[in-house]
Amino acid sequence: MKIEVLVIPVADVDRALHFYQGLGWRLDADYEAGPAFRIVQLTPLGSECSIHLGRGLTPAAPGSAQGNYLVVNDIDQARADLIGRGVEVSEVFHHVYDSGVQERVYGPAPDRRSYASFAAFSDPDGNGWVLQEVRERQPGR
Repeated sequence: MKIEVLVIPVADVDRALHFYQGLGWRLDADYEAGPAFRIVQLTPLGSECSIHLGRGLTPAAPGSAQGNYLVVNDIDQARADLIGRGVEVSEVFHHVYDSGVQERVYGPAPDRRSYASFAAFSDPDGNGWVLQEVRERQPGR
């Protein structure tokens, strides 16, 4: 099994379409079947998973899609690219668990190991995206 599509709930389809195309994502489809249904599919370059946004797709509230991960090879470069496109992106951070609870610490993971450095941003509706740096995949991935 593979994850093929994530549904991202938005309030304004055209605003969301403009935002995601502004990230450089490919527009795959834009189909409208009357005032109650529209489906737009976009795919991040290099990804096998797309997103759907539109009208009549989900009862989820706009902005309620959180923790969607985008894997990148170089988090600093990906962050700079998004900022260059006008997106507000958090500083790079990593997590520590010294207190037994996950704590966010700013700066990349000290050893720059894969899967450990992050940055975050949101679309205009507040749907949350996380950049995760993966320089070397774990075996079998």
